[in-house]
Amino acid sequence: MTLRKINTVLLVLIILINAYVLLTPFTPRLVYWWQNRDGHRQQALTAQLHATDAVTNRAQANTHPDGVVIPSMSLDQFIHEGPVSTTYRNLDQGVWRWPNGSTPDKGGNTVLLGHRFTYTHPKGVLYFMDKVRLGDEIGVWWSGKRYLYKVSSITTVPPTDTSILAPTTDSRLTIYTCTPLWKPVNRLVVVAKLEGES
Repeated sequence: MTLRKINTVLLVLIILINAYVLLTPFTPRLVYWWQNRDGHRQQALTAQLHATDAVTNRAQANTHPDGVVIPSMSLDQFIHEGPVSTTYRNLDQGVWRWPNGSTPDKGGNTVLLGHRFTYTHPKGVLYFMDKVRLGDEIGVWWSGKRYLYKVSSITTVPPTDTSILAPTTDSRLTIYTCTPLWKPVNRLVVVAKLEGES
C-alpha cells in the first residue's frame, strides 16, 4: 500500500513538472494579450515618447532616468550598466547596455540586450521582442535627453555573429536577445536608426 502511494505522488510530481516545463514559456503571452487587449498601454507609451515634457517627467519620476521605451512590446525599462565580466548578473537585472558599445549621446552603435526567457524568470525583459515591426518607434532616455529611433531592420543571426556589436558611423540602436523560446540557439536582432533627439 505504501509503495502505491509513493508511486502516485511521484506520478503527480512528474505531471506537474512537465506541465510547468511545457506551459511556462507561453504564460507571458497570455498575460501580454490580457494587459494589451484594448491597446491603452501601447498608446500611453507612444504618447510618452512624443510628450514635450517627457524628459522632465521621466527625470522626476525615476531616481535612475536612463531607460528605453518600446510601445509595440509594452516595454518601459531602466538601462543597467555593468562590466562584461558580470554579464549574466547584469542580464538578470533587465535591459543591459553593452559596455564596449557606444551611448546615444556619442552616436555610433548603442547596443542593448536582455533575457527573453528563462525558467527562473519566464517573462524576460525582452520576451515580446518578436512583436516589434519595421517602422516602430523606440525611445531612449540617456543623460537627461530623449533619443527617438525608428526600427530599420529585424534579423536572426547565429550567436557567433559579432558584427551586431561593431561600431558604426551612423547613430543607431541595436537590441538583441535569444530566439526561439524553446531552443534559443540564435539571436533576434532589432536595429533602429536615430530620428531625432530632444
